[in-house]
Amino acid sequence: MTSAYCNQLPPAGHIPGNRGMWAGILCEMTEFAVLFTVYFTARVFFPQEFRSGPGNLNLLAGTLNTLWMISGSYFVVNAVIAIRQNRPVLSVRFLYLVLASAVAYMVTKYLEFEWNVAHGVTAGNGAFFTVYYYLTLTHMVHVFWGMIGLGWIIFRTHDDAYSPTEHEGMESFASYWHATDLVWLIIFPLLYLLR
Repeated sequence: MTSAYCNQLPPAGHIPGNRGMWAGILCEMTEFAVLFTVYFTARVFFPQEFRSGPGNLNLLAGTLNTLWMISGSYFVVNAVIAIRQNRPVLSVRFLYLVLASAVAYMVTKYLEFEWNVAHGVTAGNGAFFTVYYYLTLTHMVHVFWGMIGLGWIIFRTHDDAYSPTEHEGMESFASYWHATDLVWLIIFPLLYLLR
């Protein structure tokens, strides 16, 4: 780590982003906590459906979406690091890679739902599939909101709105994206792997 970069690191105890974004992240986490409570409650009442359900899902699609979400988080970290190093062009490139990861996630999800329909996997097939659609569709909505925010961050970075000392907006977006990624990292094993 270079000394120039160390000099631009935030002070110890610094919370990235702004309070408004953290209030939004708290709302997001509360929403998914409720949905996960529904998941575990349904699992208690319909154990056989939750044991057999994952075997009917497209594991490749779930794995690819995990890859896209983790990649997006990696790229957004690098975008923040680049702006702290006063390299806005590099930061924008990483932000476009975040966007590419998000688009890949959406396309994969669309193809997965098409595959589901072709194989008769619908929300009406039982409690497991109802929970599966609620959780994954809600997560998709949050990714879509993140894509809208990402467009604004890319525009602002192009417009030289951020500097090594003032990039709270980008940090806020990065915090939101990590929270959305974290939710998917919980959804993936619960729906696709746990038998």
